[in-house]
Amino acid sequence: MNAPQTPHALHFMPSAGFRARAKDVVENPFLRQSFRGAMDFLMTKRAAQFPDPEELESLRSLGERIRQYNLAKLPDLLVQLETNLTRNGIQVHWAETPEEANAIILGICQKHSAKLMVKGKSMVSEEIELNHAAEAAGIGALESDMGEYIVQLAGEKPSHIIMPAIHKTKEQIAKLFHEHVPGVEYTDNVDALIQIGRQVLREKFEIADIGLSGVNFAVAETGTLCLVENEGNGRMCTTAPPVHIAITGIEKIVEKLEHVPPLYSLLTRSATGQNISTYFNMISRPRQPGEKDGPGEVHLVLLDNGRSQAYADEQLRKTLQCIRCGACMNHCPVYTRIGGHAYGTTYPGPIGKIISPHMLGLEATAGLTTASSLCGACGEVCPVKIPIPDLLIRLREEAFSAPQANPAMRGQGAGHNALISAIWRGWSAVYSSPALYRTASWLASRFRWLTPRRQAGWTSVRTPLQPAPKRLRDLIKERH
Repeated sequence: MNAPQTPHALHFMPSAGFRARAKDVVENPFLRQSFRGAMDFLMTKRAAQFPDPEELESLRSLGERIRQYNLAKLPDLLVQLETNLTRNGIQVHWAETPEEANAIILGICQKHSAKLMVKGKSMVSEEIELNHAAEAAGIGALESDMGEYIVQLAGEKPSHIIMPAIHKTKEQIAKLFHEHVPGVEYTDNVDALIQIGRQVLREKFEIADIGLSGVNFAVAETGTLCLVENEGNGRMCTTAPPVHIAITGIEKIVEKLEHVPPLYSLLTRSATGQNISTYFNMISRPRQPGEKDGPGEVHLVLLDNGRSQAYADEQLRKTLQCIRCGACMNHCPVYTRIGGHAYGTTYPGPIGKIISPHMLGLEATAGLTTASSLCGACGEVCPVKIPIPDLLIRLREEAFSAPQANPAMRGQGAGHNALISAIWRGWSAVYSSPALYRTASWLASRFRWLTPRRQAGWTSVRTPLQPAPKRLRDLIKERH
């Protein structure tokens, strides 16, 4: 079996289609129930890993300080990382755009006449759409993470950054395996499905020319690439093929090895409710003379893709603190309702709404900035204390305010509408004046019969407010 070819290219979709995609999911009771159940399960597992609120807050504060400390030194740490990696024998490449990153990776593949690339889990490779680029160049790109393998067979994008196939049932996966894996009979036995996938992938590890992985933490002082995983495919991708290519965003750097354990603890417990992951890989050099395994050549691709734009602004820089645990998605009432595909971007949910505008521009993502209730759950559970609600408000201002001469973000003012801006200015004036507010409240109560009897859109699935009991209304009237 060759690397599965996706039936059609699922590239980044503009946020203009967000409402329609969200509506499709909201109107599908089965999907809504599945997402709700999955998110409840993940929230419960996370809560069990942090039984002591004081310990949790202490660890979160430590994680925040570590990330902010390293981001403050990011330019110098990037230079230090490159120096130490090069000294260790790892070749470092810089890519400003996804196109440049794909060109670098495919150039390495072509240099080695590679026909097959096996990939460990890497959201950055999803971000640059490497599989499509490899397919166009005639190079097979096979996902080895089980969830990623499933969505690749389905021709879909991951719906969650930690659990890519969380939207799939075992029956759907069984059908995919039966239709796409030669000689496989239909079975919805989960253990059997895992064994089928494992057998297919183990055969490919033996013949792959290139192994590709992501990076969770890159340690500048030692030139070490750290990779967190549970299935072992990351270890196979980084040791079995003769060439290993790692790709990561420029923000994943820490200065010292001692910075890794606190972030690692926060990552595993926040992501999957595990005290520790099954595998933790540390890669510092290619195979040395006398060693029996490991790649003979290791490369690291450092990708910008809008990250430097976020870095340039003191407030927006906090976006780069993210360690990609997915906790914000698991606790988000919007994500829980609509899942990941509705967003149309590689990174869905709250973190996607604050990072995607830097990668794709506000022209494509302005609508996503409003896809939040601003309930604050994402900020409360973020293990490194990213103030996601504050950043969403800032992005809304950037997206919908009048275009400026020297904008902080690409596409600033893309969602600006003169009428809507005038309405909000009027709202601000009313709410800043007690007299105007009382007048507006009096008018609203007298003309509420003009509002529609049935709420439209996503609010139609919420439980409507019930009128207060008469005795409560009388009590309120007495107190006023």
